[in-house]
Amino acid sequence: MTSPKCLTARSVEEALSLHSQYGGKAHFVSGGTDIIMQLKRGEVLPECLIRLGEIRELDFIEKDETGGLKIGALTPLIKIANSSLIQSKFSVLAQAAGMLGTPAIRNQATLGGNLCNAAPSADMAPSLLVLGAKAKVVGREGAKIVPLEDFFVGPGQTILGQDHLLAEVQIPNVSAHSGGAYLKEKRRQGADLAVVGVAVWIVLEGEVLKEVRIALGAVAPTPLRAKKAEEILRGKRMDQRLFEKSGQGASAEASPIDDIRGSADYRRELVAVLTKRAVTQAIQQAEGR
Repeated sequence: MTSPKCLTARSVEEALSLHSQYGGKAHFVSGGTDIIMQLKRGEVLPECLIRLGEIRELDFIEKDETGGLKIGALTPLIKIANSSLIQSKFSVLAQAAGMLGTPAIRNQATLGGNLCNAAPSADMAPSLLVLGAKAKVVGREGAKIVPLEDFFVGPGQTILGQDHLLAEVQIPNVSAHSGGAYLKEKRRQGADLAVVGVAVWIVLEGEVLKEVRIALGAVAPTPLRAKKAEEILRGKRMDQRLFEKSGQGASAEASPIDDIRGSADYRRELVAVLTKRAVTQAIQQAEGR
């Protein structure tokens, strides 16, 4: 097989222009941790790889004017995991970044690469979903903001069409007395992909769960919000029986498959267990414990 031509873009405009020249035969590359394996397995056969790593304007973590957060698509996951701002205010995101792969992989892999690869098991997606994140997509005709829930359309598929790329992820400010947790079960220690990933975000009002968001990874064609499980808890007082019921509800919303990492039944059981555990941890964080 002929190796694809490699080109380097140094600006968003140059990247879009190069991609347009090659049409559907070009592939954007950021950290390259996913595409290298896909090329080796023959899953993708691009004529050209367009390297984005030199576009420094897409590597940033910054507050917005509302107290929310903006993260550039080319920000390495190690920066997200180690950011004091993210750890203090959006800790569920730092947890997810810190669980992805090995330190060497986290140093190379980028937020945009993890999301645009659109694997159902993408570690960053559940945490961003519960934080209400949005994606800024840019094309030659301009930019648009899309809820992250609408970004994924199938395994390995996003809304990105030809000549579009993900520029940044935007996260709204979080409420007081809120907290989150991301839990992941792997088949073995190390850099293995998630068998199941569960993210939870809780906002407390006294003893009442004022807001609840639950997102699941690796148990459906795309990362998804478990909205029926959320409704079981939303507006209710804290109750371990409800936590268990919510876990069972999340399990019922999952549609996992059998694969080499685990059976569908095993994944459903894990969703129930991890959801209950993540709800408990998110509440503890929201309480300041």
